[in-house]
Amino acid sequence: MLMICGMYQLFGKAFVTVQGERLPGLGILDVTTQGNEKRMIGPIVLSTDHGDVVGYENHSGSTTLGAGQAPFGRVRHGMGNNGTDGTEGAVTGHVIGSYLHGPILPANPRLADTLIGWAAERATGRAFEPEQLDDEVARQAHTRQVRRLVG
Repeated sequence: MLMICGMYQLFGKAFVTVQGERLPGLGILDVTTQGNEKRMIGPIVLSTDHGDVVGYENHSGSTTLGAGQAPFGRVRHGMGNNGTDGTEGAVTGHVIGSYLHGPILPANPRLADTLIGWAAERATGRAFEPEQLDDEVARQAHTRQVRRLVG
């Protein structure tokens, strides 16, 4: 599952509003989000287990990871979960939460193949091997974004 922005927050333990009201989450990811007046907006580049991941973040929540919670990635450019700890998103098993809005899957074919693979393996019980597709346009866009933002 790929949960983006508000769904990422919902899959966490809690969301605390700007006014201080604590709203419970589903607790699938060990994260807690604090609402803020200030938004974190802009292009972002992460180092992840799926290679560099590029995207665009637009959120006002500051999310902190629980002690044992793995991040989805490490921020190379951008704000990430909270603008201070260098993490972005969270991953537990085959659940990924992230603030990377579109086009996260078209811009990151390796991540898209991973998600398709997880679903196909679950459905069939067999290992998934993606077909060779012409990802050249996506690869060029991805490479350009990484080079533009982090050199």
